[in-house]
Amino acid sequence: MGRTLSGQILMTDPVRRSAQQRWVRLGRVSEPSTPQEFPTRDFARIWWAQSVSTLGSYFTSLALSAIVVLTLDGTAQDVGWLNSARWLPYLVFGLLVGALVDRYRRRPVIVVTDLVRAALLLLIPIAWAADFLSLPFLMGIVACFGAASLVNDSAVMSFLPRLVPRSHLQQAHARIDTTDAVAQSAGPALAGLLVKLVGAPLAVLVDAATYVFSAFMVLSIRVTEAPTAPTQAPHVIREIREGVRWVYRGSGLLLLAVTTHIWFVGNAILGAVVAAYAFITLDLNALQFGVATALAGVGGVVGAVTSSGGGRWLGTGGAIIAAHAMTAVGVAVMVLAGIGTESWAAASVLAAGQAFLGFGLSFGNSHEESYRQAVTPDGLRARTITTMRSFNRAILVVVAPLGGLLAVQTSNRAALICAALIFAAVVVILLASPVRAMRYDYAEALAD
Repeated sequence: MGRTLSGQILMTDPVRRSAQQRWVRLGRVSEPSTPQEFPTRDFARIWWAQSVSTLGSYFTSLALSAIVVLTLDGTAQDVGWLNSARWLPYLVFGLLVGALVDRYRRRPVIVVTDLVRAALLLLIPIAWAADFLSLPFLMGIVACFGAASLVNDSAVMSFLPRLVPRSHLQQAHARIDTTDAVAQSAGPALAGLLVKLVGAPLAVLVDAATYVFSAFMVLSIRVTEAPTAPTQAPHVIREIREGVRWVYRGSGLLLLAVTTHIWFVGNAILGAVVAAYAFITLDLNALQFGVATALAGVGGVVGAVTSSGGGRWLGTGGAIIAAHAMTAVGVAVMVLAGIGTESWAAASVLAAGQAFLGFGLSFGNSHEESYRQAVTPDGLRARTITTMRSFNRAILVVVAPLGGLLAVQTSNRAALICAALIFAAVVVILLASPVRAMRYDYAEALAD
C-alpha cells in the first residue's frame, strides 16, 4: 500500500475516504474510474497543446530577459522586477482563482486563457515598433499575462486527472515532462538565434502562435466533464479555507509544501540573476546563452525518461530528494563558469550546470505532481494547486527583486552561491524527514 508521510495508508484512511465521498455526492468527481490504455486520445491532445505552448514559452522566457538586459539596458535587479510582476497575480488572486476554477468546467477555461495570453504577447512587438516599449509597460503586460497563466495552470493541472486514471498519473506527468524538456532544449537555442537575427521583441510572436495552437487542440478534446455546481450556495472564503486546510493539515502534503516554498526562494534568486550572469559577468551573446540554456532541456529529457524507473528504485520520496540534490549540484557547477576560462568555455560550464539543473527538475516533478493529485479529491484539486502555487509565486514576487538587489550589491556569482546553498538546505531537510521513506503505488491506490 502507498503511505502518507506519517505512515498512514492512502485512500483507505477513513478521513480521506469520507472527504472524497463528500465530493462525489456533490457531483464533482469525473476522473476515469477504470483502467484504460495509455496514452488516450484525449491525453494526446492536451499533451500536444502543452508541448507546443511550452516550446513557445521558452522563446518568451529568454526573449523577455534579453529585452530587459539588451534592448532596455537593464540589470539583474530589473530582471528581478519583471519576474516579480510575472508572479504577482499568484500572490494577489491565487487562492481566489483556485476556489473559482473548482466551480467550472476546465476545458473552456483553458481555451479562453490561451487566447488571452496570445493577445497579450502580441502587444510587446507592437509597442516596440511604436517606440513605446519600456520596463513599466513590459511589467504591466507580464502581470496581465501572469494572471491569465494563473487561471490556465489551475485549470490544466486539475483537468488532467479527468483524462487520465490515477494509476497512470505519474506516467502522464513524466511524458509531459519529457516533451517539456525537449522544448527546453530546442526553445532557448532557437530563441537565441531568433533574437540575434530579428531582435528580442519579435521573438515573442512565436509564443503567441503556440497559445493559439494550444487553444484549438484543447477545444478538440471531447470529454464530458461532470457538473461542478455544489448543492449548497457557494462561499468563497469557506472554499479557500478548505483548500488551505487540505494542503497544510489534512492531506500529508505539509512537509513537501514547506520544502517547496524554501526551494522557490533559491529559484527566485536564480531566475533574477542567471541572465545578467550570462550576459554581463560571462560576456556571452544571446546565441551562446540560448545554447547553454538548451542543455537544461537535454538534462530534462534524461530526467523525465528515467523518472518512472527511478521512482521504482528509489521510491517516491527518494526520487524527490535525489532530484533536489541534482538541482543544487547544477547551480554549484554554474558558479564555476567563467573562472579562468574564455567565452565559449564559460558557456560550456554554464551549460553543464544547466543540464544538471534540468535533470533534477524533470526527474522529481512527475512524482511530486502525481502524488499531490492522487491523494487529492477532484473537487479540491484546483484549490490545492493554486494554494501551493500562490505561496510559491508569492515568494518569487518578494524574493526576485531582492535576489537582483543582492547581485547588484555583491555580485552575480555571489547571488548564485546563495541560491545553491538554499537548494542544498532543502536536500538536508528532506533527508532528515520521513519523506525519504515515502512510497506510493498509484495502481494499487486505484484498486482501493
